[in-house]
Amino acid sequence: MNNEEIREILELAREHNLLSFEFERDGARLRIQRSPFQGSFQAISEPGELPMTGSKAPLPVAPQPARPGSVRTITSPIVGTFYRSSSPDAAPYVEVGSAVAKGQILCIIEAMKLMNEIESEFEGTIRAFLVENGQPVEYGTPLIEVDTKAEEAS
Repeated sequence: MNNEEIREILELAREHNLLSFEFERDGARLRIQRSPFQGSFQAISEPGELPMTGSKAPLPVAPQPARPGSVRTITSPIVGTFYRSSSPDAAPYVEVGSAVAKGQILCIIEAMKLMNEIESEFEGTIRAFLVENGQPVEYGTPLIEVDTKAEEAS
């Protein structure tokens, strides 16, 4: 089984909110488990590639709604784990619909046991969170969409 197939399985498990999934074929086994308290997965695989048969059909892609030009995206400046609050029992820094000011803390990226506060680069309203709480992120991963339209009109 290659990395792309594992990513597809993880995405389907996330979509359907599965806490665990196990797959075995020709002696190779893949087991994924997710904590009910976090959005991240832990993949556990035994050595060996799973042979693929037939052609790989692409998964259907849902059409994305048009994004207004006033929507800006906050991206991750580092590799780490995305958190919406300072601790598991604390309220999130912001919610969808929250008005934010430039420099306001929006979330935290944990990297090597250090909590890095991510601040808004502009004023506006939170439109969407693009990653789940507890999800690992890479450098440049889109995290949050901010609509700056209301601020531009002022």
